[in-house]
Amino acid sequence: MAAGEAGALTGYAMAPGAQAIEGALAGDGGPLLKEGPHTYKDSVRPGERKRYTVELDGTSNAYVSAVAAPKPGSAMGPRDGIDVALEAADGTPCGAGRHRTFLSAGGAYPVADYAERVPRAGSACAAAGTYRFVLERGDAAGGDGAPVPVELQYVTAPPGDEGPGGQGGPSSTGGSWASQAPRMPDGPVRAVTGGSGFNDAAEVGAGSWKDELRPGETRFYRVAVTAGRQLFARARFGAAPSGGASPYVSGGVRLGLNNTARGYVMNRTTGYQGKPAVVSLATPPAASGGGVAVGDAVRGMRFAGWYYLQASLSPRAGTGGTGASVASAAAAVPVTLDVDVAEARPGAPAPKPASGVVPAGDKARDGRLRVIGYTGVGTGSALLAGLAGWTLAARRRTRRGGGVTGA
Repeated sequence: MAAGEAGALTGYAMAPGAQAIEGALAGDGGPLLKEGPHTYKDSVRPGERKRYTVELDGTSNAYVSAVAAPKPGSAMGPRDGIDVALEAADGTPCGAGRHRTFLSAGGAYPVADYAERVPRAGSACAAAGTYRFVLERGDAAGGDGAPVPVELQYVTAPPGDEGPGGQGGPSSTGGSWASQAPRMPDGPVRAVTGGSGFNDAAEVGAGSWKDELRPGETRFYRVAVTAGRQLFARARFGAAPSGGASPYVSGGVRLGLNNTARGYVMNRTTGYQGKPAVVSLATPPAASGGGVAVGDAVRGMRFAGWYYLQASLSPRAGTGGTGASVASAAAAVPVTLDVDVAEARPGAPAPKPASGVVPAGDKARDGRLRVIGYTGVGTGSALLAGLAGWTLAARRRTRRGGGVTGA
């Protein structure tokens, strides 16, 4: 779907053929979510708690995800968002639940995360059987109370040391990881039209890519990240063509990241006042295997595979001081996405990593590509086979952008 077309803003696009279902509002039942390439769609109202059924085996790691996609330009309540959890039949949680807010200060955008089950001896959720995936929406007070569409998916990965929680040796980065790219690619800027969801995310590699967003829109891009490598990305938002003064919008521009199972990795935002602004992110090494996972970023980077960047522009950006965004092609803001994927490097010595995240250890590797064997994510995994020999373009020294961590 092309960006910049006049008329309605481009909203989140679910996978073609997504099956419509309705989660149960009470009781132990709920529609069955099948493992694999099946995608489901539902909607959730403020305060609703919906239940779905999943059948788990006794060995695989299981990931059940939800994408909640408010209408572009929506103003959501400050306490609005989603919670996801996986429970045993008796209600025992299989792990910590995950909470994602719509970050309404800068304008709502799609949010996604998964609930997981990693079988461990003696745990309540180690056995094969019937489990419940629970999706709950927050309080919409002060915002849009309309139902929010959600996209659901259930995938598995074989057990092993492919991610945090597995067994492995010390990290090759010495327990810390670089938060700044050694260099960013230097070369021609290529045009790209970002996708409107995970399903149609535009593939990008190392280099610079130009796109445009209208206020209220989010664009999706996918990047292949192999084991032991870090992803570095920078979004350079241009000036808003408002033709006048623009109000300052806290969290007005955003760069987010989710993993191949749609799990949350990180979110970066900064303010926007119609003038050029930069948001950057740097990840821990992918599939670093072993140790104890601490923090969203380390947990989220447990896989080798596709990672999904999202660039968002607040619906309040480029209003010309009127307080009302202009949904037209003329309101499009240019954005340049700089991407690099590089071997993990140790971070600068410090008492604690700047982010407060302690990365997991890393098992020694022989340089071969390691890809999680997802059921239902085979397309992305297969495409990685040709990426192990990537070489980076000629580079120049990077200047760190002014990204600020979002809530």
